Amino acid sequence: MRAMILDGPGKKLEMREIPDQVPGPEEIRVKISACGVCRTDLHVIDAELSHIKYPIIPGHEIVGHIDLVGPKVTTHKVGDRAGIPWLGHTCGTCPYCRSGMENLCDAPSFTGYTRDGGFATYAIADARFAFPLGDESDDVATAPLLCAGLIGWRSLTMAADAKSLGIYGFGAAGHIIAQVARWQGRSVYAFTRGGDTAAQSLARELGASWIGSSEMQPPDLLDAAIIYAPVGALVPAALRAVRKGGRVICAGIHMSDIPSFSYNLLWQERHILSVANLTRQDGIDFLKIVPQARIKTRTTLFPLDQANEVLTALRNGDFVGAAVLRP
Repeated sequence: MRAMILDGPGKKLEMREIPDQVPGPEEIRVKISACGVCRTDLHVIDAELSHIKYPIIPGHEIVGHIDLVGPKVTTHKVGDRAGIPWLGHTCGTCPYCRSGMENLCDAPSFTGYTRDGGFATYAIADARFAFPLGDESDDVATAPLLCAGLIGWRSLTMAADAKSLGIYGFGAAGHIIAQVARWQGRSVYAFTRGGDTAAQSLARELGASWIGSSEMQPPDLLDAAIIYAPVGALVPAALRAVRKGGRVICAGIHMSDIPSFSYNLLWQERHILSVANLTRQDGIDFLKIVPQARIKTRTTLFPLDQANEVLTALRNGDFVGAAVLRP
């Protein structure tokens, strides 16, 4: 099999031939047809996450067909189409797992971070954490749903019944969740980088009620705001934009430092929340909604060997929607 491998912090990925892997008793092997490129991949490449063990194959928005199954696998079979997400395994025994909060497991593994991911021709996954996808959708269009969509969905549920919703960072997750929010009858306020006319155009196309730069104040106070951009300075900006009792949800695994701000911004029972990972139930719930809400992902496809160039473009904010690699 071929894979783009990261050997150390800040290094470029290198394409290599590596031995084929055989799944364990409860694992499956998937022949990859598409793998989305996520900002979390940048956090791995840039060593902004802790406890990275090198070498590692990044990538955690994986779609493909199963070509091998372990002897204890009963939920999948050879030939099935499957999606492999960020959450790769949980212990099942810690207090969080036992209370339905497996996203906070004390001993988890994560695809493309603590176990090899999808910037490759094949991937091994714990069958219990791989989602059956059926054959109704396109592989490239589906790939971004496996993280941008799933984490976006979890962040949207944290917004509760907010009718007016701010989205800071209108990229892969933002453009997916804007569609869900509009389907649910919410008003979407899209905040982009100043001058990002492409993202603003996409937000307008998807029915945003208001569009402006992240430094701007919306015309009306919001019920909730979700921050997808990994920029800590957006937290006080979002607090200024939400009403009394409003929520600000930080939806990334990593964010730059949040600057100090006046307590007055938090006062009057405003909330700051963070999203950590996903549960399998999040995936089940969200994937049911995708066809109902008629979600259409905006993707740009690249060959696997261009992963470094794609990551650089993502870092520079050069994409509208999501980037996807194909082996």
